[in-house]
Amino acid sequence: MAGVLSVDRVVVSGVFSLDGQDFDVDNNVWLVGDDDEVLVVDAPHDAAPILDAVGGRRVTAIVLTHGHNDHITAAVDLRAATGAPIWFHPADRMLWDAVHPGVDPDEELAEGTRFRVAGSTLQALHTPGHSPGSTCLHAPDLGTVFTGDTLFRGGPGATGRSYSDKPTILHSIRSRLLTLHGDTVVRTGHGEDTTIAAELTTVR
Repeated sequence: MAGVLSVDRVVVSGVFSLDGQDFDVDNNVWLVGDDDEVLVVDAPHDAAPILDAVGGRRVTAIVLTHGHNDHITAAVDLRAATGAPIWFHPADRMLWDAVHPGVDPDEELAEGTRFRVAGSTLQALHTPGHSPGSTCLHAPDLGTVFTGDTLFRGGPGATGRSYSDKPTILHSIRSRLLTLHGDTVVRTGHGEDTTIAAELTTVR
């Protein structure tokens, strides 16, 4: 018996580098699975705490919501330890290459890509704006969406980043995320959860 499907958060602390400056940040890593297998959303900073949370389960995929270094630094180490493929949107390849030069992700993440884990389905929603390749994962049977840095509690993700664009992120949120059911839980790349309903008035 595989056990009950769950969504677990692992907070991993490290450094985000931007324009030659380093900032201390706490990143959320999301594990979706049961006692036997798990899908990992984002791989920041250090693989060790993620592997501790995986606890020997089979990792079906490492899905990266976007290419900023504080979301992908541990991806290659995590792949080496688990054998799981790294899924990454090619529009963020320039960000990947800055962190992992000479190393490739395994699979191209794209609009509509579906992942099956522990009987649940997650579907990729391409939501550019925070970065060109930013992608969310919607799990309707779990009533949740994993938004990376596209949507937070309190509004849109920052656009003061390389390759980011405010009108684009607002369009992505309005057309792809705020159209989801209001009770959908928003599980973010940093900070606390929110809901789609709670963010309807924060996106302007």
